[in-house]
Amino acid sequence: MTVNIPTLETERLILRGPEPEDYPNFEATFTSYRSRFVGGPLNPYESWMLYAAEIGHWQIHGYGMWMIHDRKTNETLGMAGGWFPKGWPEREIAWMIWPGVEGRGIALEATARARDYFYSEQGWEGAVTYLDPKNLSSIKLAERLGAVKDKQAVSIDSHDVVYRHPSPDALRASQLSDGIALEIRSYIDPLFTTKGGPID
Repeated sequence: MTVNIPTLETERLILRGPEPEDYPNFEATFTSYRSRFVGGPLNPYESWMLYAAEIGHWQIHGYGMWMIHDRKTNETLGMAGGWFPKGWPEREIAWMIWPGVEGRGIALEATARARDYFYSEQGWEGAVTYLDPKNLSSIKLAERLGAVKDKQAVSIDSHDVVYRHPSPDALRASQLSDGIALEIRSYIDPLFTTKGGPID
C-alpha cells in the first residue's frame, strides 16, 4: 500500500513529502558539520540510507518528515515532521534546516505547522523532541514552540535531552499558539532588523 503524503502550506512555505530531486541538499547537509548534533557528519552511503529511511518512514507509519520548500522559489530549505524509528521511546517532532537558512523563522514556521497537523489530523495527544544538549539553537526553538525539558522521560541513548511539547488542550488553553503566530508574522513583516546570530 502506498501512502499519499499530504501537502501542508503556510504563508511562506510548502511542506511536501521527500522526493529524489530533494536529495542533493539533504546529502550536502548530512555529510557536513551541520549534522553534528544528529549523528553526523555521515558518509555518502549513510546519508543515502537515511534518506531512504525518511521515505520509508511514511510508508510504515503513515507520517514522517516533510521537505520544506520556499513558496515563491520552490527552493528546498530543510525538513520538519514526525519521526519514530525503531528504538525511539516516543513519537518525535523533529526538524533540520539547510546551511544558510538560519535566522528567518523557517524552522519555527514549518515545525509549528507540522505539529498542528499531527494534533488536528492524526489525533496525537503530545510528542517529544530529542536534542543534543549542546544544540542550543534547537533547544531555543523547542522552547519557543512551548516544549519543556522533561527530566523524567526516557531518552534515546542517555546522551540526549528530552523536550516535551504541550498537548493540544494545553495549546488551546494558552496564548502560546498566538505567540508563535505573532513571532512568525514578525519574520514575514519585520518592524526592525535584529542584531546578533540566528536563533533557529
